[in-house]
Amino acid sequence: MSSSTVGVGADDLVTGEAVALDLPHAALGLRMVSGLIDILLGYAALFGLQLGLGLLVAGADDALVSAMLTVAGIAAMVAIPTTCETLTRGKTLGHLALGLRTVRDDAGPIAFRQALTRAMLGVVELYGCWGVPALVCAAFNSRGKRFGDLLAGTYVVRDRQKIRLPPPTEMPPHLAGWASAADLAPLPDQLAAAVRQFLARAGTFTPAVREQLGQRLLEDALPYVAPSPPHGNHPENILRAMLAERRTRDLGRLEREAALRSRLLPPETADAAEPRSPGS
Repeated sequence: MSSSTVGVGADDLVTGEAVALDLPHAALGLRMVSGLIDILLGYAALFGLQLGLGLLVAGADDALVSAMLTVAGIAAMVAIPTTCETLTRGKTLGHLALGLRTVRDDAGPIAFRQALTRAMLGVVELYGCWGVPALVCAAFNSRGKRFGDLLAGTYVVRDRQKIRLPPPTEMPPHLAGWASAADLAPLPDQLAAAVRQFLARAGTFTPAVREQLGQRLLEDALPYVAPSPPHGNHPENILRAMLAERRTRDLGRLEREAALRSRLLPPETADAAEPRSPGS
């Protein structure tokens, strides 16, 4: 599957504003531990319900006892997991313990239908076969999906994420003079995000696609700079120069504003009002 959105791969999720959402799927090891927790808790719930219902219908005929045991099995393996995932918008007890969450393929929260589908398939692949089919399926799926996820249109993501800021864009030395003297307007947010994503992932594209995307982004960015860059420079170098110079100017502006606040405001007020430095 190809994508017409710059910097977006086939497995990326894209919002209506064409911004790629980075929701990494949970590692297989985390899913195994989470599944084991859910299985053990499911068996514990099954034992408790069977014990309680057994005491409740003690002395009854075998048909009633059998029906109660069936109800206990359905409640422990289907009803409880479905209710838990529906109410928590995608979290089983194992997910809660390890910081995981089940989401739809479009990254939205799951609903009752998806939770019920996963729970019903889980009776077979988790309880009936001790998770072996789920493990095999997840090992060969790019998003670590088990059969229940494939049928429900869901997958499991890591819910606890550390923010990883990309390194600042470096200024190409031979373009530093042009960039510092140029009249450089801020790029629109969507264009700036597309340029940053492209530069960060340029090495993953084929040479033809890389050249095409770089040229297209440069054409979109040129109206925001004057004079035009020197001829003979690669589009990626020009884009890097524009981002690096824009960041340098923004940092300078913030430093001047901080210095002005320190002169006009009391120290404690100035410290509280000081903004963070912009990313590249």
